[in-house]
Amino acid sequence: MSTTLMSPTDAVTGARERMQHAKSAARTVGLLSAQRKSDMLHAVAARLEADTDLIIDANTADLDRGRETGLSEALQDRLRLDAARVAALAAAVRDVAELPDPVGRVLEERRLDNGLSLTKVTVPFGVVGSIYEARPNVTVDIAALALRSGNAVVLRGGSAAENSNRALIASMRAALESVGVDAEAIQTVDDFGRDGARAMMQARGLIDVLVPRGSAQLIETVVTESTVPVIETGAGLVHIVLDESARADWALDIVVNAKAQRPSVCNAVETVLVHRGAADRLVPDLVGALQAAGVTVHGDADVSARAAGVVPATPEDWATEYLSLDVAIRVVDDLDAALEHIRTYSSQHTESIITEDPAAAERFLAEVDSAVVMVNSSTRFTDGGEFGFGAEVGISTQKLHARGPMGLPELTSSKWLVRGAGQVRG
Repeated sequence: MSTTLMSPTDAVTGARERMQHAKSAARTVGLLSAQRKSDMLHAVAARLEADTDLIIDANTADLDRGRETGLSEALQDRLRLDAARVAALAAAVRDVAELPDPVGRVLEERRLDNGLSLTKVTVPFGVVGSIYEARPNVTVDIAALALRSGNAVVLRGGSAAENSNRALIASMRAALESVGVDAEAIQTVDDFGRDGARAMMQARGLIDVLVPRGSAQLIETVVTESTVPVIETGAGLVHIVLDESARADWALDIVVNAKAQRPSVCNAVETVLVHRGAADRLVPDLVGALQAAGVTVHGDADVSARAAGVVPATPEDWATEYLSLDVAIRVVDDLDAALEHIRTYSSQHTESIITEDPAAAERFLAEVDSAVVMVNSSTRFTDGGEFGFGAEVGISTQKLHARGPMGLPELTSSKWLVRGAGQVRG
């Protein structure tokens, strides 16, 4: 049925039916052995590779429409799939397939005085939902992680990637069928539009946890409107501090990599804070290196005084997640001022300091309250794949249940197993 002909009520009903199918499928997926789940994901990876041409054709249609409708360059980059990116998706699925099974791990054991034996073990959530924008890689990553951890998945990937997501989901469902696993474990509500997303947010009892990925506005909407428990993945207003002792070669290499290697992602640096004691030494070459990489530098008066071609920074620049070849640079008096700036503007995603002062490094690690805090490293390493998770559900910026890149363990809950021999409570 066409979305344009479908009433909101019909859309919600249709979306809930698919979520009910996912919930039913979750019961069987949750009982699969570790080997069967691994075999299932190897089948998914092989099918994605076999369907590469179909997937790229579908993605090309999305990109063409995106250009016609003014989709930003950053979102076009996130949306784009070519043969190399499809191969990378398949490789990530294989990596997930080879990770240890997170289900059934014993977390705690004890025996009570009355003889009861208690064992706390990990179990799947059941149904994992995700709402995201223009990111077809998320379609595969979340499905793979959900299935490997014994969960079913319901996806809403947004209209910008509708054709791409349809092709990817069809490929993965076919792979499940080929190995005798219920294909209803992978569901999409894309064709129900925004009403499908609303149905997911109100699907308490059908979806066990919801993970939004995308703009700050999308995440805020999901967090505030959902009755389903939400794991919040925040925006990436990421900082790098160049301390007074920062090595010049490290500073240039790390900042340019963190900004220009892939500017449209949430772990790209958006603001660089330079210690005043290092400004004369670092700022001119840093600005030049960034500009040579195609980056527009938005700088304060101290930066403009030390380098040419700098766009004067406004107060809004310090609070902006550019997701583009733009970066804000500010000279700060000392480490105290840098920490205060981060406390004021950070989205608590990732922050890094470049320093050869061990005391400054340890203070930064201790005082910065973000999901990932780094020393002498590019922020681009905040990533589930780089952390050895195979892929990631998202990067959680909240503090309950999960924080930082979320892999397989973060898609499990726990339950207590109690074994007795006729005990009653007196």
